[in-house]
Amino acid sequence: MNPARILIVDDHPIVRQGLRELLGRESDLCVAGEAGGADEAIAALEEGPFEAVIVELSLQGRSGLDLIRQISGLRPGLPVLVLTMHDEIFYAERALRAGARGYVMKQAPIERITAALRQVLGGGVAVSEQVAGRILAEIVGQSRPHPDAPAARLSNRELEVFRLIGQGRSTREAADALHVSVKTVESYRAAIKEKLGLRTAGELVRAAVSWVNDAAS
Repeated sequence: MNPARILIVDDHPIVRQGLRELLGRESDLCVAGEAGGADEAIAALEEGPFEAVIVELSLQGRSGLDLIRQISGLRPGLPVLVLTMHDEIFYAERALRAGARGYVMKQAPIERITAALRQVLGGGVAVSEQVAGRILAEIVGQSRPHPDAPAARLSNRELEVFRLIGQGRSTREAADALHVSVKTVESYRAAIKEKLGLRTAGELVRAAVSWVNDAAS
């Protein structure tokens, strides 16, 4: 059988190179394309056939979550595996709702990554036991409040900014992390305050810190 053709979407060239080398050692997997952002990824999907896409959530320009949703509309059934630096507790379920079939953090061993990739290629869902347990608990009505609940009204980018604020990042640090301008982050901060009914910067920080701490507990 021909190896499965994989598209890697990550804005760090060294990450793409590392994945290409690691996956190239697997006889049933082949990195057939790379993209540094959402627009490049969509262009690649329109040009060539792929059996799966690996997506980082933090991309220049648009959120990886938005890209996943677009891929689901453009190529229904094409499995997407999220491979990201972002903690699953914040984003795994959002990614699954957007259309992803798996979620793995970048610090996972390569064996975990390849196993997850094969699982989504085979039609399965690849998530950690913690995420699977939370989803099952919600199905049977025994879940505790989801950590996303206080911020459920936020867009994907607003949620990223909210998380960074809760982790003690300054506006400049948040802008650098998201590859956007300080002015853009300030706009997100204003939108978050309006959506969550917060009046001051201090209230925003306290709410964000509380949300991050609750999610981690």
